[in-house]
Amino acid sequence: MADISFTPVRRWPQIRERISWAWVISFTALLIVAVLDAANFLPVVAFATDALLGTMPFIVFAVLAVAYMKATGAETLLAKAFEGREVRMIFLAALLGGLSPFCSCQVIPFIAALLAVGAPLSAVMAFWLSSPLMDPAMYTITAAELGFDFATAKVFVAVGVGLLGGFGVMLFKSSPVFADPLRTQPKVGGCCGVKKPFQGKPVWKFWPEAERRATFRTSAWENFTFLVQWLVLAYIFEAVMVTYETTAWVAQYLGGSGFGTILISAVVGMPAYLNGYAAVGFLGGLVEHGMSPGAAMAFMIAGGVSSIPAAIAVWALVKPRVFAGYIGFAVLGAILAGLGWGAIA
Repeated sequence: MADISFTPVRRWPQIRERISWAWVISFTALLIVAVLDAANFLPVVAFATDALLGTMPFIVFAVLAVAYMKATGAETLLAKAFEGREVRMIFLAALLGGLSPFCSCQVIPFIAALLAVGAPLSAVMAFWLSSPLMDPAMYTITAAELGFDFATAKVFVAVGVGLLGGFGVMLFKSSPVFADPLRTQPKVGGCCGVKKPFQGKPVWKFWPEAERRATFRTSAWENFTFLVQWLVLAYIFEAVMVTYETTAWVAQYLGGSGFGTILISAVVGMPAYLNGYAAVGFLGGLVEHGMSPGAAMAFMIAGGVSSIPAAIAVWALVKPRVFAGYIGFAVLGAILAGLGWGAIA
């Protein structure tokens, strides 16, 4: 008799991978407003729409800039940061990490290969700390929401936090925390597609090559949809915050410029950080309604380093004690950045 039994296809994992949780949360928030307070539904939608349209020119510019760098293969320049003397490597790793448009998990195979052949953990730590904090798209969106002064300051902070971690590891590299840092079998994963270690040279005039043109189109579309979904979520949260007058809470707990306010913002920012771009839009509203600039900077720095994609990139390759050091440098850097920016802003 023929065996007609079959194993049902489990589609939920595939469906779950395709779900955009940013859109799910956005529509859920709007649905709650529509059901519980229908009179404020259209004002909330209008506020979020106006905010998104006002940011759209910056989004388009950022998307095209990142797509160009992807299509040209500018990521190969990262390899230059891990050549030469250790001090030079730390400086270049922090600088490239803070300026490159490539997220931490995107370079996991590259970093794994470097660590395996003996690249110093200090330079890798400098890159890991600065990389999730700033890139061309982040700078553009931050400038649109919080001003060019804040965005420029965050560039210097990103590099500074990278240097803090890099030289901190260099100073204590013989300690039990940073000795023998690699996992036996690193797990590779994260928010981005896994790539081979970067090779070759950039091709700045990419358009004659069909494959690079396709990379440009794909990158532009993926980054556009990525930015829009998270900014929509941020603007909906801001609209709800403004509509239901939460400004008193913001002014009370996050309006000061003292150490306590900075510390609270750094500690709260670490677990609360959904996405760097969503945080920009959300913090834009908070600053307008009472949050101090120093607290905003501390929140963004601590949350950016500890966000899930960035944290996974580190956790995948190093032992928990090294990961704890990574988080420690992030908190210290966030507090120092908040205090510094709060003093001069």
